[in-house]
This record gives sequence, C-alpha cells and structure tokens, in this order.
Amino acid sequence: MVKAVIGDETQLKLFEDRLTRSVVPSQVGLVIGKLSSKLDRGFVYDLVPTPPNDAGEAPCSIIDGAGESNKNKKKTSVKAKSEPESSALFIDKDWVSEHARQVSRMLLGGMKVVGIYIWVNESLFKNSTIAICQTVKGVAEAASLMIDWSEALLIHIGYSPLRWTCRNCSLAANITSSSLRPCDFKMGKVLGSLQTFRCTYNFDLRLPISHDDKLDIKRFSDVLRSEITVHAKELSGAKALINGKLVTEDEQCASDDFHEVEFLVPFLQDKYLAFDQIGVLGVLLFRGFVCSLAYLNSKEPVSQALLDIKEDIIRSLQSRLEIMCDEAERYIESVAEIGQETSSDIPSDQPVPHFDLQAQRKQCSLSFPRRVFVPWLEGTYICDYIQSSETMEVLKDHCTELMSIEVPTDTSEILEPESEASAVITTTTKSFWDIAIDNSLASSPVNSVSKNGKIGNGKPAKSVTFKPTLSILVLIIAVIVGLVFYVTGR
Repeated sequence: MVKAVIGDETQLKLFEDRLTRSVVPSQVGLVIGKLSSKLDRGFVYDLVPTPPNDAGEAPCSIIDGAGESNKNKKKTSVKAKSEPESSALFIDKDWVSEHARQVSRMLLGGMKVVGIYIWVNESLFKNSTIAICQTVKGVAEAASLMIDWSEALLIHIGYSPLRWTCRNCSLAANITSSSLRPCDFKMGKVLGSLQTFRCTYNFDLRLPISHDDKLDIKRFSDVLRSEITVHAKELSGAKALINGKLVTEDEQCASDDFHEVEFLVPFLQDKYLAFDQIGVLGVLLFRGFVCSLAYLNSKEPVSQALLDIKEDIIRSLQSRLEIMCDEAERYIESVAEIGQETSSDIPSDQPVPHFDLQAQRKQCSLSFPRRVFVPWLEGTYICDYIQSSETMEVLKDHCTELMSIEVPTDTSEILEPESEASAVITTTTKSFWDIAIDNSLASSPVNSVSKNGKIGNGKPAKSVTFKPTLSILVLIIAVIVGLVFYVTGR
C-alpha cells in the first residue's frame, strides 16, 4: 500500500492558483500519476478537471438540507459565506467514471488515472465521504483496463484555510468511510526526473475462423478482444533489449534520458488446435505495429519500464478496438433514432455493424485507428487515436475537452510515427464499420474466404483455390501419357 505521495510542484501550484482565482464552490476531477508498489510511493503529475456533462451541468454541486443545488442559488464568493452543516456534495459518479475511461486511453506507459481530487471545504467533505469514496471506486473500475486495482488516491484541496490532504482509498467490495487512510503528501520535482522509453512493436497474428455452431465467440470485436488477451500473455514473457543490450529485471536505469526498447517474443508451438480444411471458413489476419512510449522514475528498476511498455502496447490495441465498438454503438443508436422518426424510409434488412465472422464470405481489409502523440508537460506526451475519416480538428477537441490542454498550432510538434503505414486496401474511403457492413452483405464460395483485420502496413491475406491448377496438371499428364502410348504403339 502506498504510504507517501509526491506531487509535481510546478504543475500543482499552477493548478492551485487557478482554483483560488475561480469562484466555484466545488470541483471534481482526475488525478494523473503513478502508484509504485515496489517503492510504496505514489507520484502525481497533474490534476484534470472533469468537464460538464452533455446537458452542460457541472459534475458536482452542493446540495443543502432541502435538496436544493447551489447552481440554483445566487452565485457568491466561496470564501464569503460558509455552507450550512446539513449541506452535502452531489457527484455525478457515472460521468466522472466515463471521463476517467476516456482519459485512460490518452495516457502512455507509466501514466494512469490513479484517483480523483475534490475542491470543497472541510465540512462538506466530511458530510459527503461515502459519495466521494463511491466515485473513487467507480473511477478505478473505469480506468483499469488490464489490472484490478486494490487502492486509489483521493486528494482533498480545502479552502479557508487552503490545505492539501491526500488519502489512500482501499477498493474493497463494500467501500465505507473507514476505507480512507491518510498518507504523507508533499510537492517536489517529479516530471523533470522521468526517463523515456520507446518501442516500435511489430506483430503478425492469424486466427482460423472455424465452422462451429457451438462457438460462443463469433463477432469480429469479440474474436479480436480474445486474441489481444491471449497475445498479452505471450508478450508478458518476452525478453527485452534496451539500447541494443539484453537487460536483467533488477537493473537500475542508466543516466540517459531516452532509451530504445526491443522485445524478443518466443516462438510458440501448438498455439492453435489442428483444423481440417472443411472446418475452417477463413483466417483473420491481424498484423501491423504499435509505437509505444513509457515514462519511468529514476528510482524505479528497468523491469518496471518494461512492464509499463508491455501494458501500453496491449492497452493501445484494446483502446483502438473500444473506439471502433463505440462508433458501432453510435451507429446503432442513430439508426434506431432515424427508424423511430421515419421508419418507412429504413429498409427492414438494415445491417448491424457487429457482423458475424462465420457468416462472412468475402475478403476485406479493415484498419485500426492510428496513434498520434501530443506534447503534454515538461517534454512528456499523451496520445490520441485518429480514424481514417477524421482530421486533426477531432484531436484538438479531445485534448481540450478531456485533458484541458490546447494542442500546439505548429503541427510539427505533434508526432505521427504510425502515419507511414500504407492505406487500407479497399476501393472506398468509408469508415471501418461502413466497410464491415458492405462486406458482410456480400457472399462468395466457402473455399475462397479470407478475413483480414489490419493495423499499420499489413497486406491482406489472399484467398487461394487449387481447382484450376489441378485441372491443368491433370490435362498435361493425360497428354503426355497419350503421346507415350502413341509412340510405343507404332
């Protein structure tokens, strides 16, 4: 359990100044940092306020004894009037958790959403402990894609007087006020001491799609999600080269600020069960590369950087798949809304984006969103994902809304290491789900089926049929045999 927390003094003092100059009586947001179990210490890089919800309402507000929200009252200075003892804090924990889920996609290795912060006076904090703890737990569940957390941070910034307090929240099944334990908190140099590790990870995976009526996993997204999970276990056992040298896990970091990492993934035998030709409908080809960055504190061992990079690679693949699934859900909702308004104009056989791979009969090549890196704090980066149909304006909107930062006007500062990948091999510029829908409607003979899931510069798997070749070979043999009999007969 983390016993001490160090926050980056430069960033937190800037954030404190913005809060004290504001007139908001309460605010909630995310804590971006890292919890190191090996050091029993936590690091806080920055605090990110949760934006208003879709209705324009703040994610937290003060409710008095009669249940009236402070947003309906006349606005006054937070220091000019104290809140009544019966007042409590209302937090839209679902919205804060959704914010944490989306921000987690933008963070690189060694950086996570490690908790929440609350800007409110001491009496309101005490009256709202349960609601705050439930929000912490919801954020932890939303932000943890791969690892189940056992603890998270709660930073309370109180006013009158201004004071920072950090608590460790144990994420038990039944969370109560006793789940909070105080931990030491101080400010110092954190971001400036980070070291950067970069890895360009190539992969080439093939999944046979079997003809099995009892198979539970059928949809494209389900098959890929399962394969990414399997590949995560394979990657966890990979050895690593740092700056061209094989390293041991207990090594300390070198003095250099930047390090190149390569992974040596072992060959696996008998990974898939044998399939006969009749039982296989096609192959899902999943290939490409992921550019990964991770940040390590100078006191942590190299093994932690390798774990962070491996987690970042898998988390990046999962995030891209989630983005496509989110797009599919929006598509379904839009079709449903249009169907309610003008049902007569919508065909009854409108396809669903989550197409069934067992029903797929045409070769297709599908592209994951590409990763771009945006400058963040003191030489560090965050990332976002751009689909082929999107522009950089989407990137700017995401960074402003989710991270409260402005994207540099100079586009040369935005890194696009995955932009050199070849374009999707298709005759259309439609989005991922449009391509999936078009291909799911087409059909062809079973023996020429080939599916392709693509990231980066991979080429689609080609369907092959041996019937024409075999016929020509038989014809040639027949001609030769005929000539032999003709010559010997003479």
